[in-house]
Amino acid sequence: MTSSDSIEDVSIGGEGIRLGQFLKFSGLLDSGGNAKEVIVDGYVSVNGETERRRGRQLQDGDLVEFEGRTVRVRP
Repeated sequence: MTSSDSIEDVSIGGEGIRLGQFLKFSGLLDSGGNAKEVIVDGYVSVNGETERRRGRQLQDGDLVEFEGRTVRVRP
């Protein structure tokens, strides 16, 4: 489990965003083109579970983890 000190809040400016878009928007990835690969290969988790759907809709409070970083979705 991740300590709350290492969780970064990222405001998406709305109600929801797709996982692939969020990875780039949050700065977890430099390029949106890499999102499909890392998601399909199982390197991304949402709320502690591996997520392989880049179209997954994220909502306020969802925690996204990739390469040791954790970010929380905020509206």
